[in-house]
Amino acid sequence: MPSAVLRLAALGIGLPGRPFRGITYIDAAGRSVTADFPRGPGQGVRRVALHDALRTAAHAAGVVRVVGAVTAVRQTRTQVRVEADGTTYVAAYLAAADGLHSGIRRQLGLDRPVRRARRYGLRRHFLVEPWSDHVEVHWSDHAEMYVTPVGHDVVGIAVLTGRRGRTYAEWLRDFPIVADRLRGTTAVSPVLGAGPLRQRARAVRAGRVLLVGDAAGYVDALTGEGLAVGIHGAQALVDAVAADRPETYPRAWRDLTRTSRLLTETLLRTTSVPVLRQALVPSARALPWVFRAAVAQLA
Repeated sequence: MPSAVLRLAALGIGLPGRPFRGITYIDAAGRSVTADFPRGPGQGVRRVALHDALRTAAHAAGVVRVVGAVTAVRQTRTQVRVEADGTTYVAAYLAAADGLHSGIRRQLGLDRPVRRARRYGLRRHFLVEPWSDHVEVHWSDHAEMYVTPVGHDVVGIAVLTGRRGRTYAEWLRDFPIVADRLRGTTAVSPVLGAGPLRQRARAVRAGRVLLVGDAAGYVDALTGEGLAVGIHGAQALVDAVAADRPETYPRAWRDLTRTSRLLTETLLRTTSVPVLRQALVPSARALPWVFRAAVAQLA
């Protein structure tokens, strides 16, 4: 999203890929509504390319990278000790940025049960020139399909749904508008999946361990804000650590993520009701200023 692009640029990190100017919602009948971002474009980028850019910047900044599986986390009043593949690492703080199904969150007893319907995502990339300079969100009765330009000749296409047991190809048939665009094209990545998407944490701080990004809790990928929220949360974590005041982090995290969590939760609840889901695009077309305001908040 645009705010993440700007924050990364401020760190000197340029991203490959392809800009997109806003969001377009499209329903099964082909009706659509579009809103542009008010403060510049977002950037469609393959995750592997993003990781390369971040790794290169970290290396240039002198960050030492070691690879290993964290098997134990222990802390005292003044330090954290991490066991990883037989080696002990000691530091004043630990940033737990280990993703949606955070092992560190689980080890610290910070997992919070999720009782609502579970949603999952599938994605694949195709060799085809992007046909739009917006991210398209196509709506069906039981899933959404996201079409993101990520290069001059590649699009990423993801499906989010609460239903399991269907293949990516089967879901693609539910979106004939997109399927027609892809006819005769070549897939350039395997189908990968993630889920369940909703994750909750009892707290985002346990002593000197601070959870950040998806590890701190996640509502849904519905609004596409995960990276932006993670990057802004990382800045709040750095500020708390630099000031040696970890107790300030939870409130800063809540303040930074409140709007995103509220918008995502509201949209998720609304679209879980079939009649409201079917009315989403027609309503946005009838009230375009509401749709523009929502997209502006996401940016």
